[in-house]
Amino acid sequence: MRTLTGKELAAAIRAQTEAEAAAGPQPRLAVVVATADEASLWYVRSIAKAASGVGIACDVVDLGPEAAPERIDDTLAKLSADANVHGVMLQTPLPAGASAQRLAAAIDPRKDVDGANPLSLGRLAAGLPAFAPATAAAVLALLDHYEVELQGRRAVVVGRSTVVGKPLAHLLLDRHATVTVCHSRTRDLASVTSTAEVLVAAVGRPALIGAGHVAPGAVVIDVGTNPTDDGGLIGDVDFGAVAEVAGALTPVPGGVGPVTTALLLRHTARAANLP
Repeated sequence: MRTLTGKELAAAIRAQTEAEAAAGPQPRLAVVVATADEASLWYVRSIAKAASGVGIACDVVDLGPEAAPERIDDTLAKLSADANVHGVMLQTPLPAGASAQRLAAAIDPRKDVDGANPLSLGRLAAGLPAFAPATAAAVLALLDHYEVELQGRRAVVVGRSTVVGKPLAHLLLDRHATVTVCHSRTRDLASVTSTAEVLVAAVGRPALIGAGHVAPGAVVIDVGTNPTDDGGLIGDVDFGAVAEVAGALTPVPGGVGPVTTALLLRHTARAANLP
């Protein structure tokens, strides 16, 4: 079995991004935060650190976990209108009563580097130019990096979020895969997932995918990032069990995650150079 790590690909993307960032005005990413969730704050800090490493300025706009939806909306609108800001991202989770989809509509699609605005998602579904959600794009980038053929193959995506599942289904369709999307109400999940030549787990439920869910030799991409009691991370796939069946499998951590951050920054550099 091949272990599909993201370290090498992420490094290559960062090198390309650094060159693009140096070729024009310094790109600037603004990350709006309204949470006290430590895992989210750790991710935001990692984005800021990675940004500085490739020549991108990163402003973390922390509104606090009690921020009203109206204040978040106003902040996103102001950042979208700021000519010195090239990328805008809204970090989740959000305070109670705040809708990520509704608030993301305030982000200018040209600056929507994490593909959260419904307009960006609509353009993606229609096959028009748009920034795809970075995690969904990272899955496709990993498959390409490891030269996994998609045309004509059966792909199953477990999860239907607008962050990964739905946009990834469209990206796979654009590559001529035959795509099935599963979710919490799918009956007999294993009977569907075991037909996949390419299986993506993106639910956020530890060890949801076991050996019985996977066809022999399948390529399995684990998007799950579930915190453990000892401060670690595990995915949606039971790595040890599935490794005995799959032909290739991404680890957690170290698989999709590093590529996601690298692509978010590449989107920012490219947004800075839009005409």
